[in-house]
Amino acid sequence: MCQVLRLHRSGFYAWMNTPESRRTKEDAKLFELIKDAYEQSSGTYGSPRIYKELRTNGCRCSKKRIARIMRHRKIRAERRYRKHKYGGGRPSNVFDNRLLRGIMATHTDKVWTTDITYIRTYEGWLYLTVVMDLHSRMIIGWSMKPTLARELVLDALLMAVWRRKPKDAVVVHSDQGS
Repeated sequence: MCQVLRLHRSGFYAWMNTPESRRTKEDAKLFELIKDAYEQSSGTYGSPRIYKELRTNGCRCSKKRIARIMRHRKIRAERRYRKHKYGGGRPSNVFDNRLLRGIMATHTDKVWTTDITYIRTYEGWLYLTVVMDLHSRMIIGWSMKPTLARELVLDALLMAVWRRKPKDAVVVHSDQGS
């Protein structure tokens, strides 16, 4: 077989006795350290952070070697959510703020406030709108949708009207945040 493959017998038997090189053995040991650091980070660390982690633990190796081992073993950092950069803008004042003029919530169903909040889930963002009665501090209407649309606020207000059935006019206050 060595004649067909044009190999020396001594090289073949040397390969049979030591199939793994010294570097392969070191890479296997280093892979165990990389895997431990990766699992401790819950899969969020990539090669630069794992390099720093191993260096603080006293392991001497290069960034490129760790990146190569991770690439060959198909270990990748799990991407988390991106932080959104919000630009500043001035709110549009459609109506005057009557709450500053002294309208107090002396009875239920006189003053309602609304607010929108963002809830991060693994499937994306959910938007929640709530309507609160200022006198009783009860949440009287809410709506949740995956998109920030006009119907989100309208559904919450309609729920509040349907549940409370106010007899007089109601002041609805919003902070105009969205």
